[in-house]
Amino acid sequence: MAEIDLLARYPRTKRNIAQRRNARTDEHIRISREYGQMYFDGPREYGYGGYRYDGRWRPIAADMIRHFALRPGMRVLDVGAAKGFLVKDLALECPGLEAFGIDISSYALMNCEAEVVGRLHLGEADNLPFPDHSFDTVVSINTLHNLEHDRLIKALREIMRVTRNSRAYVQVDAYRDDAEKALFLEWVLTAKTHRNPDGWKALFDEAGYEGDYYWTITE
Repeated sequence: MAEIDLLARYPRTKRNIAQRRNARTDEHIRISREYGQMYFDGPREYGYGGYRYDGRWRPIAADMIRHFALRPGMRVLDVGAAKGFLVKDLALECPGLEAFGIDISSYALMNCEAEVVGRLHLGEADNLPFPDHSFDTVVSINTLHNLEHDRLIKALREIMRVTRNSRAYVQVDAYRDDAEKALFLEWVLTAKTHRNPDGWKALFDEAGYEGDYYWTITE
């Protein structure tokens, strides 16, 4: 179990916190949490503001493959795969790697990348429809914090159940001080559980999560 930034090469963009703060309403939050067209491809105040493949996940895929020593024939699962960008890039970086994803959004799966059709499953993180130890590695990026505490604990245990030898990576929203917490609370639409790093580590211990982890900090 190690704290490691496997998204270090993901492009950082400056978020317009003021714009989100001024536009954010309970209705925006409700619609965003449906994870439909508005969340992925609607106006920015509802979510991504257009979620399109541009290859930015490819260096992250390469770093994950290197970190977990993934090889052709191995199986990897992305929990919260959305439209399958990371699943696609894992397969591109390591031909023969059996990469799969799961997400609760039927909209995302119906608008996924052509290369991952048949590799994405509709389902929930706290009830993974896979046998025990059926993946060599399981990753989940900026997804599990969208669950309430009890479901999040169960999701972490599900990740441990379906992976082998605790080979997993989870990244979640976090803040290190009051200023970062204030920015996070002004920006967040979907997260239902949030902590500082020490709080997250305590939650990982509660769940028996033994994989690697890191934080997404609102800036």
